Amino acid sequence: MQGHSAGGVPDDTGRVGADPDHRAEARPRPTMDRDTLAELHRLHASALFRALLRLTSGDRGKAEDMLQETFLRAWQNPQALARGPEHGRPWLFTVARRIAIDHFRSLSARAKELGDETPEDRATSDDPYEEVVVAHAVREALAELGPHHREVLVELHLNDRSTTDAAAVLGIPPGTVKSRNFYAVRALRPVLERRGLAPA
Repeated sequence: MQGHSAGGVPDDTGRVGADPDHRAEARPRPTMDRDTLAELHRLHASALFRALLRLTSGDRGKAEDMLQETFLRAWQNPQALARGPEHGRPWLFTVARRIAIDHFRSLSARAKELGDETPEDRATSDDPYEEVVVAHAVREALAELGPHHREVLVELHLNDRSTTDAAAVLGIPPGTVKSRNFYAVRALRPVLERRGLAPA
């Protein structure tokens, strides 16, 4: 991931505008050079991964996905880490926490969206969130559900599995996965609302 040098004046988002004499030429956004990214990873990846494991209740696959997304954003935003890799941990942890928040909030958004409708196989959410939400509150909300409902929600929405894949993991028919998911989402919604996690 070699960085690009670009002229022009960066705006407050880090994007570089075109030079006055070359307005038609699209300038690529600068990215972090490979050596800096490697040093950033060496210094902070282990601690960040441990934190993400806690946020995902030990789900290594999900934690690894979030870790990769965090360093991708670092690569795309070198200006945010201009002080050097050794000072990058607070920024990385902030970004990783927001990635985790978006992931957990998508589950509560789905609970509101579904209502009495037939459940879909997957949940997505691209909405930004202004307030920092403590991710473990969602795990605590899930703990209030019965094990059959909780495990279906975890596989479908937290582990992002299809109905077929979740059925294989849980050893139950796909139709049972859909039925349990439907009732689990309805049961989860009021729990999330009590905790202030359901979207308005």
